[in-house]
Amino acid sequence: MKTNNLIQLAQFCTIHNVDTSFIFALQEYELVEIVVIEETHYLPEEQLPEVEKMLRLHYELEINLEGIDAIATLLKQIDALEKELIATKNKLRVFEHAGD
Repeated sequence: MKTNNLIQLAQFCTIHNVDTSFIFALQEYELVEIVVIEETHYLPEEQLPEVEKMLRLHYELEINLEGIDAIATLLKQIDALEKELIATKNKLRVFEHAGD
């Protein structure tokens, strides 16, 4: 299997000076996906911004895993609501222009 879009977990943790147990704990909360290929753990590249955000929340702001889980859930809800609002605005524009 190709690992082009995967970052080796050990390398990520070394670069960010974080213990792998924190990343595995994030996985337990289903906040990250860890891919295992031939007994080597990887993070998908597209998850890096979110994982780095969670690292900052935990280590810089001292937010525990339960708090990070709650924040991640709320951010997902906000994102879904923003998309719904954009779709509603687009539908409204169609009706506004239909009356012209």
